[in-house]
Amino acid sequence: MSNPGVTEAVDLASLSQFDMIIDVRSPAEFAEDHIPGAINLPVLDNDERAKVGTIYVQESRFLARRVGAAMVAKNIGRHIDTALADMGPNFKPLVYCWRGGQRSNSMALVLAQVGWRTIVLQGGYKTYRRDVQKKLYDDALGLRFVVLEGGTGCAKTEILGRVCAAGAQVLDLEEIARHRGSLFGALAGTPQPSQKWFESSLMERLAQMDPTRPILVEAESNKIGKRTLPPAVWTAMADAPRITLSAPIEARADYLVRCYPDVIADRALLEHVLTRLEVYPGRKQLANWRELADAGAFVELVRQVVERHYDPSYARFSARDPRPKLGVLDVSALDDASQEMAAREIVRLMQVE
Repeated sequence: MSNPGVTEAVDLASLSQFDMIIDVRSPAEFAEDHIPGAINLPVLDNDERAKVGTIYVQESRFLARRVGAAMVAKNIGRHIDTALADMGPNFKPLVYCWRGGQRSNSMALVLAQVGWRTIVLQGGYKTYRRDVQKKLYDDALGLRFVVLEGGTGCAKTEILGRVCAAGAQVLDLEEIARHRGSLFGALAGTPQPSQKWFESSLMERLAQMDPTRPILVEAESNKIGKRTLPPAVWTAMADAPRITLSAPIEARADYLVRCYPDVIADRALLEHVLTRLEVYPGRKQLANWRELADAGAFVELVRQVVERHYDPSYARFSARDPRPKLGVLDVSALDDASQEMAAREIVRLMQVE
């Protein structure tokens, strides 16, 4: 039998040495953010944690600790009999709580007494979170980005996936943020992650990148939906060369109608989006768009929205952008064959960069 060890290392290589990363905080704490790859085996669930806290404040510290100890013991026993039941004698877990205090040490002590090579993350989740903040807010990434830009509806996100499938390094910020990056971008039935979990997921992807190879990333504002790009990522994107994708407005309007069926099918959502455009379109224009929607003329509706609102904004921004261009790709259509051709050319341009 042995006591648990301790570590402060939270880099990808160090974390990969463990068979399991166990977060013993409450499910609510875990849902907001956690170390990627961790599983939640709470020693106190949401209700139990609230109950112990209430006893601590309203009655006494001693009673809170006694009641909490009974709950913790029961929960640890259940985890050993269920989630950890198949672990062999060489099992090596990393255990953490909020600050590396009583909750993680309670779990770690029992696991170590079983005979498992248990390590506690010193400082707990706060140690991990400080590391993420330092890398994303204080330090330079040390990675080379190439930005894929183009007008709304140029299939940038889909082409990004095709570039990745061709073997190039890609960072899909919209996938991590669970948002398609515009007023039309909210994914139906899919809430965005918390800002902290967005940053954790982002840091996990970045840690897997090869710093000797360029990384393709789609042009974004500093916010994707309600999630904000951390300074280190935003700075790297601001310094990156561009590849510009261009397609006719007719092809883009048709593509957007195909890609946003949830918005088209939900009249209330469509109305909400149209009335939240950056420049209010005016009552006459809104009335015209409502008539188009009533008539099912969604391609024409989207064409007008893109031409009158998204394209002018993109043109103004692009004209002022000082970053060098690696190339401009003009595609006449946005079908599979055209997207594949664009992806191959982007891979070639990235290799030249």
